[in-house]
Amino acid sequence: MIHPHCADAIADPDPIQVEPGVVCLRFEVMKVRSALGAVRHLVESGLVRRGDTLVDSSSGLYAHALALACHRYGMRCHIVGSTTVDRTLRLQLEILGATLEQVRPSADLKLDQNLRVHRVGELLLRNPRYHWMRQYHDGVHYLGYRGVAETVDADLPSGPLTIVGGVGTGASTGALATYLRRAGRDVELVGLQPFGSVTFGAEHTADPDMIIAGIGSSIEFRNVRHDLYDRMHWMAFPYARAGAIGLLRRSGVFAGLSSGAAYLVARHERALHPGRTVVFLAPDTGHRYVDAAYVGHEDVPAVDGLAPRVVGGVDELELPWSTLPLEQLARAAS
Repeated sequence: MIHPHCADAIADPDPIQVEPGVVCLRFEVMKVRSALGAVRHLVESGLVRRGDTLVDSSSGLYAHALALACHRYGMRCHIVGSTTVDRTLRLQLEILGATLEQVRPSADLKLDQNLRVHRVGELLLRNPRYHWMRQYHDGVHYLGYRGVAETVDADLPSGPLTIVGGVGTGASTGALATYLRRAGRDVELVGLQPFGSVTFGAEHTADPDMIIAGIGSSIEFRNVRHDLYDRMHWMAFPYARAGAIGLLRRSGVFAGLSSGAAYLVARHERALHPGRTVVFLAPDTGHRYVDAAYVGHEDVPAVDGLAPRVVGGVDELELPWSTLPLEQLARAAS
C-alpha cells in the first residue's frame, strides 16, 4: 500500500508478538492517529476550512502529530509548547510550516500545563478564527482509532482480548476498547497511570523521580470515560524504566517509558488470565528517553519478579507499582 502522506504511514501500528499471548502495538508516533482523525472530521464536517489555524498546547508528541495532520489537510498550525519541545522537534515544526511558542520554564508539571492552557486562551481571544483542538477535553480525538481497532480485530486470533495502555486523554485506550467491543469482541480494558495523576484519584501520591508524561496528568482531562476501564495500574519511573529496557532486551522493540510500563502490566495480566490475548500499546520510540531511561541499563533490575501491590482503594496506593481491582474502580474515580 502506498500512503498519500507521511502522516498516514506513521499512524499505522505494527503488531508484534513479544511473548506468547502478549502482543505489542508499536507506533512511531501514536498521537498522529488522534490528530489525523480529529482534523479529518473537522474538515469534512465544515467546522474548519483549508487555511484555518488550528491551535493547541503540547509537551511534544501532540505538537508533532498536529503539525503533520495540518500539513496533510492544508491547515495552519500553532503550538503552545513546554520547554520539553527539543531542537529536533522544533526544526521539524518549522519546516512543516507550524509555528511554536514556548512558555517559561517550570519544574512543576501542573504549572507548566496551566501556563500553556492560559496562553491558548489568550490567543483565542485575540484570534477568534483560530480553532482550539482541545486534545485534553474533546472526544473528537477518539475517531482516529477506529482503523487501529479494525487492524487488531483482523490480525489477532479470535477470542477474548485484554487491552493495556496509558489512560492519558482516554483517546487511545478508551477508543480502541470501544470500537472492538462494538465489533463484538470480548475486551477487558486495563489502564495505566503514573503516581500523581488526578484522573483516577492518585493526586495525593507522587513519584520522586518523574511523572511519566502522556499517560496521566496533574490536571483534569475531560475526555476520559472512566466507565470503559476494568482495572487500573499505577507505576513509578524505576519500574517503567526496567520495563522499557526489558522490552528492548527481549523483543528488540525500542520504545518509551509508558511502553515499558505497559509491557510490565501486560505480562502481569497475561499471567493472571492465560486464556486471554493481551495487547499493549507502545505509543512512541525510545529516542527521547535515551538519557533518562536507557543510559545505565546494566544496573537496572530484570523484569522477572516485578509485581504490583493489589490495593482496595486509592488511599492505599503505594510506589513503585499498585493495581486496583474492578470492584473498587468506581471508588477510585469518585
